[in-house]
Amino acid sequence: MADSAATIAAHVCARRLSAVESATAALDAISATDPEIHAFCTIDPDDVLAQARAVDARISKGDALPLAGVPVAIKDLILTKGLRTTFASPLYAQNIPEIDDVSVARLRAAGAIVIGKTNASEFGYGPVGRNKLFSTTRNPWNPVLTTGGSSAGTGAAVAAGMVPFGLGSDGGGSIRIPAALCGVAGMKASWGRVPLFPGCRDESQPGASSWESLEHIGPLAACVADLALCLSVVGGPTADDRHSVPLEPGAFAIAPPETLRGLRIAYSGTLGFAKVECDVAERCATAAVAFARAVGATLIEADPPVGDTHEAFDALVALDTDRDGLRRMAAAQGHVFDGALGRLLARDWTADEFTAAIMARKKVARIMARFMTEFDLLLTPTTACAAYPLEAPEPKGWTPFTALANLTGQPAASVPAGLTGNGRPVGLQIIGRHLADAQVLSACAAFEAILPWAALRPKIAAANRALGALPV
Repeated sequence: MADSAATIAAHVCARRLSAVESATAALDAISATDPEIHAFCTIDPDDVLAQARAVDARISKGDALPLAGVPVAIKDLILTKGLRTTFASPLYAQNIPEIDDVSVARLRAAGAIVIGKTNASEFGYGPVGRNKLFSTTRNPWNPVLTTGGSSAGTGAAVAAGMVPFGLGSDGGGSIRIPAALCGVAGMKASWGRVPLFPGCRDESQPGASSWESLEHIGPLAACVADLALCLSVVGGPTADDRHSVPLEPGAFAIAPPETLRGLRIAYSGTLGFAKVECDVAERCATAAVAFARAVGATLIEADPPVGDTHEAFDALVALDTDRDGLRRMAAAQGHVFDGALGRLLARDWTADEFTAAIMARKKVARIMARFMTEFDLLLTPTTACAAYPLEAPEPKGWTPFTALANLTGQPAASVPAGLTGNGRPVGLQIIGRHLADAQVLSACAAFEAILPWAALRPKIAAANRALGALPV
């Protein structure tokens, strides 16, 4: 099933492949692979095939569908009409939404087939794929390793070749972290480019309503072109999301690599404070140099002077959380929170802490705005370490790079930068100026051409390619 979304859609539109055949190939790949990986937590095969038949009928009528017959995975924090959406929490174990999130509705309108829901951490609190409802998601490169998170299942499904792309959500790196650890591409657009509703805009569902000032929805994909294709479908304003912003023509268009010539690119290996695994640091620095040289850009080592922002970030997450609603709901159902969410709910936050965090965010945004007047792009490692064993304690300070772009709302992507000496994927983060999404995508595409990662796929993905439905 490892063909690109654009290729699948082209074949379905030309009637060389039916949407039913495409959907069946994805279901077969999932059946063959997912018992070991646990990327998916909910699949309804009958509904999948009904969706596919409806797409085939639309094609027969002559509808132009940019995602015709493309099977997509949807993170279990994103609402899907009629398909169980648990938010990875026992509190919503039997929740069947009555509407789609706006991004899912747009995918369906474009001809995509929602193949199933993918695993995450509870309400997205934590960069892992572990919760109390479902089996822990495992890394397709090595099933004893973590995928990162919280869009864990989507990253694993794409890396394993079960689907060409899927939707994740990103409040502090939850698209980019699993993209890095699973060896795929992932991007969150500028804040407001992709609307959210109901999602974190709906106050009626404690937990699901969290992350409002930080959250983004975006794709994880095997290739950059599919990132751009997905964003072009799901982007654009809606009256349901007061934070959504209009799209100018070409907002997600990929420009030729020569348009990057002469850019000033900053490379920060530590953001001035992070401790980075040697293999990760070496791969990212080498990749940044090779990229800048190939496109004719100027690469300068520079740290934006923002420092470690994790305390302000944690306070903002708590501020965005319906703490009272979650406590009452958990008490009514006898549920006990653990991990990051448990610690957040156990702490007695003060108004002064929240005010300090808001002021700190304003300062960070101002510093980054000034920094980006000097540079067109900022490159960093996506994570401070590669995938670690599932049974090991979560490494301290291993995600220091990603939350920065959530605090500022800048566009940010992760692209594969190679493998460590023992075969674990490494991600390079590319951050652009405010609303410069097209330039970030163009940089990602140029990087992909210079340092192609298509050949760097886990063995399990090659097996799934053999199950693909495209005609030879």
